[in-house]
Amino acid sequence: MKKPNILLITSDQQHWNTIGMFNDEISTPNLDRLAREGTTFGRAYCPNPTCTPTRASIITGMYPSQHGAWTLGTKLLEDRHTVGEDFKAAGYNTALIGKAHFQQLRSTDEFPSLESYPLMQDLDYWKAFKEPFYGFDHVELARNHTNEAHVGQHYVLWMEEKGCTNWRDYFLAPTGTMDPNTSYKWPIPEEYHYNTWIAERTNALLEQYQEEDESFFLWSSFFDPHPEYLVPEPWDTMYDEADLTVPDIVPGEHEKNPPHFGMTQEEKPDFSHLSESGKGIHGYHSHLYYGYGKNIKLDDSLKKKQMSTYYGMISMMDKYIGQILDKLDELGLTDNTVIVFTTDHGHFFGQHGLQAKGGFHYEDLIKLPFIVRYPGHVPAGKTSEAIQSLVDLAPTFLSLCDIPIPYAMTGVDQSKVWTGSAASARDHAICEFRHEPTTIHQKTYVNERYKITVYYNQTYGEIFDLQEDPQELNNLWDDPAFASLKSELMLKYISAELGKESMPMPRVWGA
Repeated sequence: MKKPNILLITSDQQHWNTIGMFNDEISTPNLDRLAREGTTFGRAYCPNPTCTPTRASIITGMYPSQHGAWTLGTKLLEDRHTVGEDFKAAGYNTALIGKAHFQQLRSTDEFPSLESYPLMQDLDYWKAFKEPFYGFDHVELARNHTNEAHVGQHYVLWMEEKGCTNWRDYFLAPTGTMDPNTSYKWPIPEEYHYNTWIAERTNALLEQYQEEDESFFLWSSFFDPHPEYLVPEPWDTMYDEADLTVPDIVPGEHEKNPPHFGMTQEEKPDFSHLSESGKGIHGYHSHLYYGYGKNIKLDDSLKKKQMSTYYGMISMMDKYIGQILDKLDELGLTDNTVIVFTTDHGHFFGQHGLQAKGGFHYEDLIKLPFIVRYPGHVPAGKTSEAIQSLVDLAPTFLSLCDIPIPYAMTGVDQSKVWTGSAASARDHAICEFRHEPTTIHQKTYVNERYKITVYYNQTYGEIFDLQEDPQELNNLWDDPAFASLKSELMLKYISAELGKESMPMPRVWGA
């Protein structure tokens, strides 16, 4: 029997509770279809709440502290082993369409980057690019979110082929900043949007693989709903802000938290004691003011408008995911294709008084939407609370395809959990975050009920009882009544850290 195909579909920065089947304020008919035809996992976690570290973990099966791409602005070194290499060795075609973000935006002599200026916008280079990229034989790449300056690579080539020679009108000059004058409604026509490009090029590859009767490992990597909050019409007006439940801070909720939590609500917080540079958008400084555009403080009306646009971005993306699902049906590939839909990390749009992403390991940021479909193998219409981590994707994909799992991968094989023959494969997840090589360095251990977050060189931390306090409003860290729980969770966290140590070399002799 032919080995199964793997189709990984990801969004970018999507809150876990933004699938219509589980949230009646948003419409996602195609993700709902996946959920009906597969299993939805309600306890899936990212290994880092930013893009590069988590995306590198997806293809290596290792944690950021192990593969080395530990934050934004780093790169995954080319000598790291990736799952695509294992699929290629097993005779699979491997491809990535959309966002990679394995490399940094600035190239240096010591750490060159294909995803950086000016190479990113050298269209002649990308027109001729045929090289393998991190285990993918075929890549079609872009590096932008809505109207970022970074647009280039294969996406622009496609736009020009489609007749959109004025594509520069919809993006910024290469300044690395957002346009503060374009909000919510993006004037780019839907036919030239990157969702359209990703779906069209994914489907073209599916047709090629079906015609050649080739097995494939294919990653369709969407950019939305990562801010800036922009979407073409009619998606920009799909949701009435009055109908949406907009999250907000609960008065007093940060009183028991580490000091920097409450400081995020100050007009001009000073995080210099934490060596927070204030440069970039993912440190502590950016969460009261939304760090794009005019950098304005958000009032209630702006929060509602951003949320309605965010939902519109998800619904538009859902349409194009549907086109990929329809193509699988049309080509007769559905039954032999494992599909996973997930995202790289979550998003704050008001929860706990925070915006965007960064070093706050609330469930809103580290928990993910996560759906698995494999007809006849993965139970349909099921929801599961079995804990998942994105580091588990690589070993699980290999296991489902009967390909040996490299010893260096520290993710867990979830294949028996996905197929319903085991209740769980792990009893915890770990999430890591470092923004600078300073005191902004934390790790979170979360199990079935509790969550503990520890900080490098700090005595403060967080403990939340997710069963009794699912909104994470009551930090138990300093509560004497929970001192024994704190000790217990500390030991469990230490054991979990020991348990995820890489074992790249098997023991081959009994000395």
